[in-house]
Amino acid sequence: MAAAAFIIAFAREDESLDFLNISANQRTTRGNGPARVLRREGQIPAILYGPDSEPTSIAVNTHELEILLKSSTSGQVFVKLNIDGVGERKALLKELQRHPVSGRFIHADFYEVAMDRKIRAMVPVTTRGKSTGVEMGGMLQIIRRELEVLCLPDDIPETFEIDITELDMGESVHVEDIPLEGDVEIPHEVNFTILTILSGRKAEEEAVDEEGEEAELEEGAEAEAEAETE
Repeated sequence: MAAAAFIIAFAREDESLDFLNISANQRTTRGNGPARVLRREGQIPAILYGPDSEPTSIAVNTHELEILLKSSTSGQVFVKLNIDGVGERKALLKELQRHPVSGRFIHADFYEVAMDRKIRAMVPVTTRGKSTGVEMGGMLQIIRRELEVLCLPDDIPETFEIDITELDMGESVHVEDIPLEGDVEIPHEVNFTILTILSGRKAEEEAVDEEGEEAELEEGAEAEAEAETE
């Protein structure tokens, strides 16, 4: 089956990125104690870093960040950080850490960007349709829910959507099946699997394994939450 028949790489609909504004303050304190004080004051600790600048410790307003995330229409959140005493910096929200139990924000990482310099970003993988293999009793297993791309900020795809309708049991989609446009790259050393259609027997085995993994994750989250509150 030709890759182009079941994979669509969606590019950004508009030609330019929408940078959302958020204010920030420089942060001089370190450690768990000062971080807890910041959170009680409605802020979270964060860091701004990039290839051409020294890491800058900052604090951002939690409520502003929540509004920013709700107003973003893209999987990639680009911001203009207005840092008190430093000025404006364009950045990508690279990572947002949440408390494993309460879900509240606890830390953010911002990566400084330039529009003429390639960056690495994670693009979500989505599917459409119901595969022939699933209709025959198989199970869809998505192994990679995100793919890392290397490209200019304006060229980051919104999503990689895979039409799985024609996939039968035992068939898979690999990274080299993804059609790319322009100067977009997916860095990889091996042709790894993105998704596969498991046979009925393998689907049952996977379900048992997932139950065991979920139990371990729950235990780990509870232990981390207890450590956070001590």
